[in-house]
Amino acid sequence: MKAVESESLQRWKCVCAYDGSAFGGWQSQVGGNSIQDVIEVRLAQIFKRQVRIHASGRTDAGVHARGQVFHFDAAWRHGTGKLLAALRTELPAAIQIKSVHAVAADFHARFRATGKRYIYHLHLGDADPFTRPYCWAIFRKLDVAAMRAAAGVLCGRHDFRAFTALNGPEKEETVREVRRLEVVQRGRQVRIIAEADGFLYKMVRSLTGVLVTVGEGRMTAGEVRAILEARKRTVAVQTAPPQGLFLERVFYA
Repeated sequence: MKAVESESLQRWKCVCAYDGSAFGGWQSQVGGNSIQDVIEVRLAQIFKRQVRIHASGRTDAGVHARGQVFHFDAAWRHGTGKLLAALRTELPAAIQIKSVHAVAADFHARFRATGKRYIYHLHLGDADPFTRPYCWAIFRKLDVAAMRAAAGVLCGRHDFRAFTALNGPEKEETVREVRRLEVVQRGRQVRIIAEADGFLYKMVRSLTGVLVTVGEGRMTAGEVRAILEARKRTVAVQTAPPQGLFLERVFYA
């Protein structure tokens, strides 16, 4: 009987969006206040059993997503559209399942990912109540040209050990290829677009913090290069607050 049930399982790839303001991040935790916990509770209601989901990666407390990807295995005989509708039902308004697709059994949301794109939102001056929860309001003038020069230093394949917030001896490979680090300004809105083959813990927020420090005139592109080459985090590397960060897209071959 177990063998038959196992053979009937289908792997499902899902894309979801969420407002991370009220959650303790993506990863399951004691107390159940994570996006993963909430989605797994809904899946358990649908399938009448515990269903574990596997994401492309974690997002921290307060970080948002427009294109987080996760997968799970479950038997479902009522069509993809009905599964999507069932998943969307009774989830909090802060979480939306955008799409569901049946995929091959060897697909893995994390290990098959070839890259990710994050966007960090800055606002020059005091943001209004509808913008403030989703940006970092900067009250000093930013030299965007200097920020772009520093971003150019950080592009490419480097050891980003100085730009991770991991504590203690590194257990994770810290070499990453940053394919795109772009600073885009439209009026008072400044976006930092970061795309890489992968990111370390709080790496995007650390890169953003350094670029803002450069924009405020408190660091130069040359000093950023020196920090990168030293491969050691210092107090000069500030971590940008979480609310401005969005996981925009996960790439697959």
